[in-house]
Amino acid sequence: MTIPELYTIFKQYPSVQTDTRKLKSGDIFFALKGPNFNANAFAFQALESGAAYAVVDEDLHTDDQRIIQVDDVLTSLQDLAKYHREQFHIPFIGITGSNGKTTSKELIYAVLASHYTTYTTQGNLNNHIGVPLTILSVKPDAAMAVIEMGANHQKEIEGYCRYTQPTHGVITNCGKAHLEGFGGVEGVRKGKGELYDFLRANHGTAFVYADYDYLQPMSKGIEQIVKYGMYEGLIQGTILSNEPFLEVSITAGMETVASIKTQLVGDYNLPNILCAVTIGKYFSVPEEKIKSAIENYAPSNSRSQLIQRGTNSIILDAYNANPTSMKAAIENFAHLSATKKVLMLGGMMELGAESIEEHTGIANLIKQYHWDEVVLVGGDFAKIDHGFHFFANSTEAKIWFDEQGFENTHILIKGSRSMQMERILG
Repeated sequence: MTIPELYTIFKQYPSVQTDTRKLKSGDIFFALKGPNFNANAFAFQALESGAAYAVVDEDLHTDDQRIIQVDDVLTSLQDLAKYHREQFHIPFIGITGSNGKTTSKELIYAVLASHYTTYTTQGNLNNHIGVPLTILSVKPDAAMAVIEMGANHQKEIEGYCRYTQPTHGVITNCGKAHLEGFGGVEGVRKGKGELYDFLRANHGTAFVYADYDYLQPMSKGIEQIVKYGMYEGLIQGTILSNEPFLEVSITAGMETVASIKTQLVGDYNLPNILCAVTIGKYFSVPEEKIKSAIENYAPSNSRSQLIQRGTNSIILDAYNANPTSMKAAIENFAHLSATKKVLMLGGMMELGAESIEEHTGIANLIKQYHWDEVVLVGGDFAKIDHGFHFFANSTEAKIWFDEQGFENTHILIKGSRSMQMERILG
């Protein structure tokens, strides 16, 4: 079956699912394969559960017209997404970066959705499956689309751009993340820079944070560059307060809005906020709507969440971690005014040959500040001499935490996803 033929079916049943557990009546089920699963085996079950069609890439020996056989299910899903994308003539904003891309995506979406019919990536569906699913979720009434693209190796963003075809793009930053796959920081810049490469080749627009000097040469040659930052750009702003929520002063670019009080923790969120304001302003969203959208956004899913537990204030930032985000979180926490502070940090993954050095660097950074207690959990923290409390996993750390009976304490909990540091509060 050709992609145009498959698209004709998709227009009749414009909802795609890859997980039988989440299947709704009328969905098209794409039977993906992975290292440990083969969803071709669930094609008939999907139909019994209400799927309109099942797309497979194995011969299931059936004459059921609802079974559509293709050469490769994943490729067909991506090609269908590309075909669907080509039906739209609206801004598609691609977002990538080492840190802050999901927060930036959520803020940008909140701002644009306050004024336009906007579709975006749900949660962190930002990989080779999530990106095409996000594109296919964009309905005909869309005025804007915001697509998050994650990557842990080179050529990945390039591949996503093939079917996302972004007209506008944001690289939040290029930090020490996925060093193992990218092959060092320069490799990170090259990999994330594939978004700029697409914009450069296709007359696109880049929103560039002016305070990161490396983004300037990376974005050179792009037809339209819209800068933002503390001292340069369409929108400029600085930190007014960070106790505990971030309040930002808009120093240039807004006529009616002087400041924005967010529900975000951490001064490292300043670029994310300024980016959302800039994109809102660029697309003529009324200033009061921009302000209101950002002020009403509350983070979830263990991303810089401020949680009150009795007399304790807990910053839960356990969705992910790398040396750049870990350093930013520790320094932000160190500068908060609180009489009693406890640090609970999980190991950082995918750092390859640099992992021991990076974990040692974090331990040395911790020693520069005063803390009431420091707990390190799992990963390569086990392989270095740090002198702090250490537990092999978050379950053990939770036992220690529960025994302490902390009162009137500020606690930062952060670590890579696999560390599941949120279990400490479970």
